[in-house]
Amino acid sequence: MSEADTILFADPDFSADELEGVAAVLRSPELGQGRVVQAFEEAFAARLGRAHAIAVPSGSVGLFLVLRALGIGAGDEVIAAPYSWHHVAWAVPHAGATLTLSEIDYWMQSIAPDKLAARIGPGTKAIVATNVNGHPAAWGPLEALAAEHGVALIEDASESFGSRYRDRLVGTFGLASVFDFAAPSAICCGEGGMIVTDDTKLASRLRSFRSHRLEDRSSVVVGGFPALRATMSNVTAALGLLQLRRADELLARRKAVEAFYLEEIQSFEGIKPPYLAPEASEVHWFSYTVHLGTRFQKQARDDIVEDLNTAGIEAAAYCRPLHLQPYFKERGLHRGSLPVADRISDRSIALPFHAHLTADQVKFIVKTAKDSSVNVGAGAAIY
Repeated sequence: MSEADTILFADPDFSADELEGVAAVLRSPELGQGRVVQAFEEAFAARLGRAHAIAVPSGSVGLFLVLRALGIGAGDEVIAAPYSWHHVAWAVPHAGATLTLSEIDYWMQSIAPDKLAARIGPGTKAIVATNVNGHPAAWGPLEALAAEHGVALIEDASESFGSRYRDRLVGTFGLASVFDFAAPSAICCGEGGMIVTDDTKLASRLRSFRSHRLEDRSSVVVGGFPALRATMSNVTAALGLLQLRRADELLARRKAVEAFYLEEIQSFEGIKPPYLAPEASEVHWFSYTVHLGTRFQKQARDDIVEDLNTAGIEAAAYCRPLHLQPYFKERGLHRGSLPVADRISDRSIALPFHAHLTADQVKFIVKTAKDSSVNVGAGAAIY
């Protein structure tokens, strides 16, 4: 299969408006952080009903800035789950704090509140909870836990734009929330991220840590701490702002592709479709991730992914958990340390998911995966 025939894992949904918006910025003298970034921030905050939005280069940089603005660093502990696509939690060791990993919920695949409760100790300063692959985390129990123990709750919304928990939009939980606009996000800028918060003092500190104001650049003393160049350009913001204006359309187009998958997956006995919790009043998937039955082993999953790629279908394992990566293996974690995360990650396949997929392409993707599963071990139990 030629490169032109490849079914892409992600393919940003741009219109002529986005292309013209970027071109307009390129024709202007203001390419770096400026008025377009400010307009994107204001529009993003308004969509979520948050008081403040701060544009940043990525979700990980966003979390790093939140931790620094909260004074979290050396000697402090932050708890997060090991399972996500972006692994925004990598920001924790970069901030100098200790990242403690806690088990995930088998069904929602976000951090499990009951397991998390046992991890919280005197050194715990924050909990980072991810809406994994678009599915909202268990925000009710998580908010109660954070309040009970007096720790900051930070929402990683990098994979979940548009989803709702009990009719409440993601990005509105915790002291602050971070988004990421890299593919395959519904709002895609190539790179980029956003922090949102209702805390005015925190927002001011975040902006100060992110960068100096233009009027401060000629001053010798501009603050009590050094600012980073952690800004977004007007070029990126132009894409984001115009994508945000089309957000309802973008989400609806992806929902149509989800419907194609649901129709085809029903006949695939070896795979279960993504789970929807009763509290998840609206879910917009980051990728279309399916889960092999328990009779399949990790090698079988890897073989199916390889067969899909050979057939010209970009697919991937979702994901390699943090505790199986060298940084944590060197610190004593291993396979078996977090068995639910092991079990889920060994059998998860992220399939192509974007608005340009047709019903016939989805049918081909699912049939190819199904045929491959026959070769590696068909008839697996769904659960």
